[in-house]
Amino acid sequence: MQWLRDMWTKEGPGIPKNAPKKTGLALFGQTFAREWWEMLKLNILFILAALLIIPLPAALAAMAFVCVAFVEDRNTYLLRDFLEALRRYFWRATIWGLLFAVAIGLGVYAIGTYASAARDNLMMAVPLAIAFVVTVFLSLMACHLLVLMVMRDMPAKTLLQLSAIASIIRPLPVMAALLFVAGLWLAHIAFYPVSVFMPATLNFSIGMFAITFAAHRAAMMVLALPVATQPNLQAEAAAAKHI
Repeated sequence: MQWLRDMWTKEGPGIPKNAPKKTGLALFGQTFAREWWEMLKLNILFILAALLIIPLPAALAAMAFVCVAFVEDRNTYLLRDFLEALRRYFWRATIWGLLFAVAIGLGVYAIGTYASAARDNLMMAVPLAIAFVVTVFLSLMACHLLVLMVMRDMPAKTLLQLSAIASIIRPLPVMAALLFVAGLWLAHIAFYPVSVFMPATLNFSIGMFAITFAAHRAAMMVLALPVATQPNLQAEAAAAKHI
């Protein structure tokens, strides 16, 4: 029975002291391999929250809060952390979600309108390009704002400013993450009905993890900016309870 006892009590191989720290896709894969079971449960929690008619932005914020802990390799108590984040960010996430949904929706409508007009008038290609760039930038800002919001409490104005800065200095990782999320759903559609269980098992949680992973470094960079670029951050944080 020695082998059975060793299976549970024997020390693992450990990590070499001089082993280089993984980055990029390697770190993404390592974190997913470590947290895949928790992500599956997180996906179920998100679906249950959505079925209970809880506003989608609040459920997304709760999922992002847990995913930040995954990225930072912190201990998580999944159900407790998810429910606490759901309560804590309910109104803020809902208000921001509605604002960005309207703004991005208007951008998509403008893209469709100008794209139709550009078929007959090439001059419409200019406003089409502007509408496309603005809509993409708003999407990047929404992702960075969500991650920043669950990482630190701050006033609405500061949160908006830092999310804009993060979207400017590191747009490509979040763009790649959004394409990855789109790829997940395209795979679900393309391989249906074989892929019928994808949304129930991983699409939501791994999609949010990809966005959080991509936005986290930019979020850390803007949060580390000099205090001069974040006026009265600590003093104003007390006034940011509802937004």
